[in-house]
Amino acid sequence: MGREEQIIGERIKKVEEMISNGVNPYPHSFDKKNSANDCLKAKLGVSVKTAGRIMTKRDLGKISFSRIRDSTGEVQIVLQDGETGKKEFDFFKKYVDMGDIIGIEGKIIKTKTGEQSILVKEVQMLSKSILPLPEKWHGLQNKEDRYRKRYLDLIMNPEVKNVFDKREEIINAIREYLVKKDFQEVDTPYLQIVYGGASAKPFETHLNSLNMNLFLSISPELYLKRLIVGGYDKVFTIARNFRNEGIDRWHNPEFTMMEIYQAYADYNDMMDLFEGLYEYVAKKVNGSTKVEYRGKTIDFKAPWKRMTMTQAVKKYAKIYVEKMSDQELIEFMEKNHVEKKGDSWGWYVQSIFEHFCEEQIEQPIHIIDHPLETTPLCKLHRKDKMCRLIERFEPFCMGAELGNCYSELNNPILQKTLLEEQQKALSEGDDEAHPYDKDFVNAIEQGMPPTGGLGLGIDRMVMLLTGQDSIRDVILFPFMKEEGKKKGVK
Repeated sequence: MGREEQIIGERIKKVEEMISNGVNPYPHSFDKKNSANDCLKAKLGVSVKTAGRIMTKRDLGKISFSRIRDSTGEVQIVLQDGETGKKEFDFFKKYVDMGDIIGIEGKIIKTKTGEQSILVKEVQMLSKSILPLPEKWHGLQNKEDRYRKRYLDLIMNPEVKNVFDKREEIINAIREYLVKKDFQEVDTPYLQIVYGGASAKPFETHLNSLNMNLFLSISPELYLKRLIVGGYDKVFTIARNFRNEGIDRWHNPEFTMMEIYQAYADYNDMMDLFEGLYEYVAKKVNGSTKVEYRGKTIDFKAPWKRMTMTQAVKKYAKIYVEKMSDQELIEFMEKNHVEKKGDSWGWYVQSIFEHFCEEQIEQPIHIIDHPLETTPLCKLHRKDKMCRLIERFEPFCMGAELGNCYSELNNPILQKTLLEEQQKALSEGDDEAHPYDKDFVNAIEQGMPPTGGLGLGIDRMVMLLTGQDSIRDVILFPFMKEEGKKKGVK
């Protein structure tokens, strides 16, 4: 029998003994009156009643020292022969182990080393832990284990909670900024008959009661535009999206994003809104627009630099795509092993940009004026006589796209044509093409005002503002493959 199995057996035996002695190791409740932080701030001699998880335990004969932790911090507790009742002292020594959750009553003291502590008078088992905590010095270090068993990660690495506390602050600051600008928060459905609003492969599911196939939302865009048609002028939603795509440091199949739509605005207004939001949130939660990320100092202070996609390609790939033929672009991509995303000038430009430019971008910047082919939901560029560009921008920072924003297409005739083309591409095998959404087209046919739209990745924002290297570090429960299964094995 291994050491862990032996510990588990011993703890189960303790549970059985407590029950046989009339002690419930899993009571229904406990009247906790003070947090650990309250106890650390309390005056000497004050009586307290608190609860938490035992993180350390040292038995020194007639005195025992432990540390208990709750959501506010840790406080030392002391049980001493002659001060703590004999029944309580013996119970603690025999039945309480590291990892157990206990409730205690006592008074605040200072130990000989000057540490604020609780001298325990009464102790109650609230939840007997069966599994032992990881060893103190080795802890829970393996990243896969930390993501898979977030509960253990939070127990053994309390600083992890700080990231998620900061995430909450970030989302609250986003809402505060938008409410100040008279935006209204709304909800959109996650279960959809027709998905849309992004170039992504959806997850499929089934509604048994109506015998209907459904899709998990890849974007709230088309529903928010329906609200603009219906008379809302400024709306936003913070929503979960589900995309059946790859997993890497920037991508998780289930993620959080925000989308904003403003009537009578365009992509220039959205640039101002996007960078203003980032600046506000950075100052609110960090006290500065500057953050340290992967050894670089990033400054989110507005205004951000603007650069067209063709200018970015010229800077980083050293070619002037506006003067090159399709064949010249194809030859350039073949020579440089660029993965081709489609067969047209616009897709060639997009492919070259992704290959040469994205990873080179460090400071926040808006990459503006994208090729027409990249989305069917955006207005043509008002100054492009060749009709090859659209009024779309993507903010980038540290090699990552932070959002996606348009002057929204509100011409119902053109919108219908573009979505019909997308439906054709989908039927021909393009998994990321948009399906035709008849109801959305009908909504646009009712008349949608000129509108600016903005999508912002919440998880990526949290990564940058908290200095986390992977999206898995800012999602409490990131997607993980089943334990013991290799990729591709059913």
